[in-house]
Amino acid sequence: MARVVLSAFPMIDPETYRETLDDAVDEPVDIEVAELGSTERLIEAAAGADAVVTDINTPVTAEALDALDLRVVVRSAVGVDNVDVGAAADNGVTVTRAPDYCTDEVATHSVSLLLAGLRSLKRYDDHVAAGGWGWEPGRPIHRVSASTIGFVSFGPIAQRAAEQLAGFGADLVAYDPFVEAEDMAEYGVEKAAFDELFDRADHVGVYAPLTDATRGMVDADALGRLDESAVVVNVSRGPVVDDAALLDALESGSIKGAALDVLDDEPPEDDPLVGRDDTVVTPHAAWYSEEARDDLNRSGAADVAAVLNGEPPAGRVDPDADWL
Repeated sequence: MARVVLSAFPMIDPETYRETLDDAVDEPVDIEVAELGSTERLIEAAAGADAVVTDINTPVTAEALDALDLRVVVRSAVGVDNVDVGAAADNGVTVTRAPDYCTDEVATHSVSLLLAGLRSLKRYDDHVAAGGWGWEPGRPIHRVSASTIGFVSFGPIAQRAAEQLAGFGADLVAYDPFVEAEDMAEYGVEKAAFDELFDRADHVGVYAPLTDATRGMVDADALGRLDESAVVVNVSRGPVVDDAALLDALESGSIKGAALDVLDDEPPEDDPLVGRDDTVVTPHAAWYSEEARDDLNRSGAADVAAVLNGEPPAGRVDPDADWL
């Protein structure tokens, strides 16, 4: 009998896994739900398991992979930054992810955050709630069509956001060493070097995966290249943006605002970026729609079934991929 351990995380749906695995796996499958959240809990809960379906809060470390005898780790997300993919390969463990399940949702959320910041919606809402009724608290606001919007990384989510922004008439530029200029041009986007992007962009959206190369890449120097009316959007991972530098830029007035779906520590405890009138923060919810959650669980279950049946899973992560 195969044993599958699911993280007791709200976005992971045990019923979808049971339904799929009962129908698709050639051998009986025992499914358990466990509170994970740490290497120690993972090792304890997954002892004897063939598969683990994990969440963003559980580090799947070399220590855990060495201690367990897993066949597959399913990361219920697009990113795999909390999984040691190299150690998994060394242990013969397949790692899978769901690269496309929420492309439209995150793109739409990022555009919503950009417009909320650009149009000063947080400040206006606070102003009206306090009894005000004036346009001045939102200053400065400039036309979207007169703006240049920059994308830090230009994968599928940023590409979808570019399609959504096309109708606003803004100029679009992107930095991504793994995407050719010709491919960007298909979306009406001009390729730029990293520093050039921050020199040219009026507003910036961050879409980069968290890797050793991208950690803290949006730093004080990058933020210092922006204009005082700039809005910085982050829908990737919190540590891609240097939050201390971002806070300094906001407090000094060197940028107008930030719109964030991700933070360094989640959930936050006394994070100074939360609760400001120049910052919109959502709770790492850009991925969410009912359809996306269903797709996420069905694709993860299908990957578990494939590995247990000795077949290649659709969401396999290549341990030699350049972006890891």
